[in-house]
Amino acid sequence: MNTNYAKYGLDPALVERVKLKLKNKDTKEKVKAILDGVTKEDLQNRPKVNKLVGQVSKVLGENLTSEQTKNVVDFVIAQKIDPNNTFHLLKLWGMFR
Repeated sequence: MNTNYAKYGLDPALVERVKLKLKNKDTKEKVKAILDGVTKEDLQNRPKVNKLVGQVSKVLGENLTSEQTKNVVDFVIAQKIDPNNTFHLLKLWGMFR
């Protein structure tokens, strides 16, 4: 997994805002509920990832432009995340903590 999210056009200020918002227990639980049951295949499916990004950004109160959404989707797909793989989850945690 590539930890350099800036190379995908993700604004570091946006990433920091999201990280801060996810420290709120209620917000984190809402995001976890959205992502509950998501599979590796879901996270490689552009329309599904696009929908998930929309749902999460709404919960976080982040109004993403279409370009920002595309960049987040590209980033998620490039990571080839398997939510059932503890190693993948640890790497993600390290990226965004």
